[in-house]
Amino acid sequence: MRHRIAGRRLSRPTGHRVLMYRNLVTDLLRYERIVTTEAKAKEVRGMAEKMITLGKDGGLHARRRALAFVTDKKVVSKLFDELAPRYAQRPGGYTRITKLEPRLGDGAPIAQLELVK
Repeated sequence: MRHRIAGRRLSRPTGHRVLMYRNLVTDLLRYERIVTTEAKAKEVRGMAEKMITLGKDGGLHARRRALAFVTDKKVVSKLFDELAPRYAQRPGGYTRITKLEPRLGDGAPIAQLELVK
């Protein structure tokens, strides 16, 4: 039984899974829209929203925390310079998950994760 164990393992070792999440968050912040499986989208949503909240804080410590998670410095500067002012008046809920048709190869549920305008 998995009582009080949060998160999904997604059949990957911990290091691979964490780096996959970091790459997905980086790509979401870079392109503002990604298409992935529904389970990955649900896991990445909270991490992306935390990065945007760090961007709204705007301090040096917040920038360094974002740089420790996001894998590209240009994306962090976009986060702090463009995305944070866009969501300055919004108290949360920066992302939207839209379910799409299942993937043709294996029938996996696919979803689009995007930043709201």
